[in-house]
Amino acid sequence: MGNPIAILTLSVSLLAAGCSGEKPPAKRFEVTGSVVSVDKAAKMVILNHREIPGYMSAMTMGFSVKDNWVLDAAKPGAKLQATLVVEDGKSWLEGVVVTETPKIDPTAPAEKATHTPDPGEAVPEFSLVNQDGKRLKLADYRGKTLVLTFIYTRCPLPDYCPLMSENFSKIIKEISGDATMRGSVRLLSISIDPEFDQPAVLREYAKRYGAAETKDSPWDLATGKPDEVRRIAKFFGLDYWEESGQIIHALVTAVIDGEGKLVRIYRGNDWKPAEVIGDIKSVKRS
Repeated sequence: MGNPIAILTLSVSLLAAGCSGEKPPAKRFEVTGSVVSVDKAAKMVILNHREIPGYMSAMTMGFSVKDNWVLDAAKPGAKLQATLVVEDGKSWLEGVVVTETPKIDPTAPAEKATHTPDPGEAVPEFSLVNQDGKRLKLADYRGKTLVLTFIYTRCPLPDYCPLMSENFSKIIKEISGDATMRGSVRLLSISIDPEFDQPAVLREYAKRYGAAETKDSPWDLATGKPDEVRRIAKFFGLDYWEESGQIIHALVTAVIDGEGKLVRIYRGNDWKPAEVIGDIKSVKRS
């Protein structure tokens, strides 16, 4: 299996802006840990880190990095030190030092690559249940462009799951105001936490982002049986697991055409709503 992006539920404590509306200052914390894996596409290093005093307890989680050399140097098992910067709803590592490089066993079997679907590949049928308890299938979206992503409602790190939902909220507003897209585009957020994210929980979560406000809303939030959700996720190259009561997972967003074929896949959180809108319009022109 390829290297996943580790994203854990944690509360990001930011200084509240004053009445003047000034941006809160950045917070910095020293981080030390062992590299678990690296996702170069998402520019993410997953660390099993020690306690970060004043911020979080010891755990395994993913950190964004801005320097490409870190992604090459941070091999699994390496020791890493850095400064965690938390500013304006985003977080990343800077001043990274790789203090120990692990020995590589040449006899060790190679990791199995995560499946990465190609544009034009048919998305397999699925069966889920949305926020209203309604059964959903991929076939229900035939003839419409579908934008699909994976989230879970207990993920509070602002530049991950909440950002995906905020982006979807912006996309909904854009297509609702465009007669050429209205009625021909659907959005689907699939929860990878099916045991907790039951329809009632998804319905409350949807209200935060203006999703599923009406019965004919173009945005559904859904989940399903654990094996079914995992099967769908793996098709898109998304792996996830539970560790110490937290879900470690990647970010994947896909655009699917009216025939159920993949148009484009986005990994990580760098994509913008305007890019997806562009994909939607290109599908309609083709």
